[in-house]
Amino acid sequence: MSQTPSSEFVRATAVERQGDHTFTAELDAGWKVGGAVNGGYLLGVAGRALRDLNPSTPDPLVISTFYLGPSTEGPVDISTRTLREGRSTASYGIELSQNGAPTISAMATMGNLGALPDDVATTATPPQLPPPDECISVAEASDDFHKAAPIIDCFDMRLDPATAGFAVGKPSGRGLLQGWIRLIDGADPDPLSLLTFLDSFPPVMFDLDRFNWAPTMELTAHVRALPAPGWISARISTRNIAGGMFEEDCDLWDSTGRLVAQSRQLARQPRG
Repeated sequence: MSQTPSSEFVRATAVERQGDHTFTAELDAGWKVGGAVNGGYLLGVAGRALRDLNPSTPDPLVISTFYLGPSTEGPVDISTRTLREGRSTASYGIELSQNGAPTISAMATMGNLGALPDDVATTATPPQLPPPDECISVAEASDDFHKAAPIIDCFDMRLDPATAGFAVGKPSGRGLLQGWIRLIDGADPDPLSLLTFLDSFPPVMFDLDRFNWAPTMELTAHVRALPAPGWISARISTRNIAGGMFEEDCDLWDSTGRLVAQSRQLARQPRG
């Protein structure tokens, strides 16, 4: 199923233009986690505004985002500034604010992924996963988990049993999560939903026996290619915890086995 204007993700990330460089949006409470609107969802909203700003560069190639404070459901103001507009790419600054206070500030370079060369040279390999039907659906989580993270109801998310031991009190300690993801209404992935997928899985710290939400300080996302229809597979990992912070790396692969998006974020270490 391809994305259409009636897609839940398209509706939830819709923006309304107010001026040459300004937009507004209505953040949806269904995309919250730990009491705040999810950072990946905010990237989708920001990407939607930048796509509307310049339709000739519809796709995020790279976006680096600083999270300055929690966002909540309700109105949000979006301001943009043009840094450079070239023949094939354009770079912008973008800021989301609520009640007069900025909540995220980002820089992004936009382009047209469909116009890029098809050549691929990589040593990266997709995660080795059981089929989705043999993985653990996050929909089976407890009622308390659903209340704390209603965003999980926006996805069909399946976790690799080999990395989901935390769900039964047996985290592996490797700092690794793997699984499958797609939008709950079956809409096919696109570059903007990839931005959201990059920050939608449970925190990788769950696999290190630290069960709390980990607020993101900064996240840099690279979108590498237009995703093919179907499931997206994901590998999320961390290697270093220091100074009360940790990095989380995420790679996304489409149904053809092509790497389509990558991210690294720095987040505060959850307590407990």
